[in-house]
Amino acid sequence: MEHQITYTAINRQVAFKNTGQTLLDISIGNGIPHLHECGGNGVCTTCRVRVLDGIQNLSPKTAFEQSSCHARKWDPSIRLACQARPKGDVTIQRLIWSSGEVNNLQKELAPEGRAEERPIAIIFCDIRNFTNLSSHNLNFDIAYMLNKFYTALGEPILMNNGVIYQYVGDEIIGVFGTSGGTARKNCEDAIRAALGMQYALDTLNRTDLKDIQVKLKSGIGINFGTAFIGHLGHPTHKQFSVIGDPVNVASRIQDETKATQTNILVSETILENVDRETILTGRSFHSKLAGKDNPVHLHELLGFKNMDLQLELQASMNTMLEDEDQFAAIFYEKVFAEAPFVRALFRKNMTDQGRLLTHMLGGIVYSLSRPEHLKRGLARLGQNHVQYGVKAAYYPIIKKAMLETIDEVLGENKTPQTLQAWHTALDFVIDAMKSQAHPPAHPMQKEPVN
Repeated sequence: MEHQITYTAINRQVAFKNTGQTLLDISIGNGIPHLHECGGNGVCTTCRVRVLDGIQNLSPKTAFEQSSCHARKWDPSIRLACQARPKGDVTIQRLIWSSGEVNNLQKELAPEGRAEERPIAIIFCDIRNFTNLSSHNLNFDIAYMLNKFYTALGEPILMNNGVIYQYVGDEIIGVFGTSGGTARKNCEDAIRAALGMQYALDTLNRTDLKDIQVKLKSGIGINFGTAFIGHLGHPTHKQFSVIGDPVNVASRIQDETKATQTNILVSETILENVDRETILTGRSFHSKLAGKDNPVHLHELLGFKNMDLQLELQASMNTMLEDEDQFAAIFYEKVFAEAPFVRALFRKNMTDQGRLLTHMLGGIVYSLSRPEHLKRGLARLGQNHVQYGVKAAYYPIIKKAMLETIDEVLGENKTPQTLQAWHTALDFVIDAMKSQAHPPAHPMQKEPVN
């Protein structure tokens, strides 16, 4: 007997037979993009759905699904699509639509009504001469510029497992490590995000802001230390909060970029927690910050000494996938020209297939900052492709077509380092998919909910 899953937001219904598949299995089998960063192992919670009707037609919650629900304080209508198995008609609403939303899930694990001390890296980024810009432009244009600025410079924060904490006037604030992570990883993520923000601003000035003849400049300050994190405020209006001296110091460091005429300044505590041999720095300063009794050591951040794979991929992704449908069309045209026999594997709507492809590529780049999820996700992707009929011999064809597509689409925006980064990344992805590594049967019993 056939039953139906109804996806409300996309107004689509798919039929299924009660064969023990999960909601996630049904989505994937029907070509519906459905985030599952950890490969559907109940760890990342990105596949979560709200059940609008037919909740009685789902299997009971597993032990580690119950653990997630309790830790994140979900209402009973929310289920993990990778754990829930339908046995009748169900109407659902997917709750996480893009990889950029995944970082906000960290806030769910912040304490309620109190704060816990956690080691974090924090970025303050400020637009230069914003007062002068405001006085010489219409309010509509100012709002347009701010939205473009927040979007472009927010992406590098999200790509590096950070949380966009606040927008304060012409400032954007990012926090790294709100739900854990080592001091080294949090500091490296913040450094990579800051450099990515510079790339993003340069691209923004050359594209969207060119027509209104505005060129934005920014100053970025980065600090590391222990701060209090939690949901604080009036009982009827609590909000995610980060409180402590490291936050104030990060703000003061950003202020110091104006006096020193630098783009990015980092504190000594940032450099103490990374491999300094990998970081390229410029001038150093012994600065007296407002509110601090003793001067602090600050360093001008210039970049990485050698190519950083994640930064190269992140810097190219938005340009590469600016027109997702075009990218996918070029890619599949190259695949079919190289190997016409592969066309038989694609029986579905090619537009939908293309969107699955670009959804996957974007997800991989975002997941690089969460490698424990990425490895599981790629193993699941490899298993799915075996079921689709993809053979190991097809992968070199796919890699060649992908690199040629990236080269063509990026055009003058590419560098040799960009192409080398994608070459390396595709090797990693293909090797992980071909290995079809099987994750532990009960990952939630071995790892904390995160």
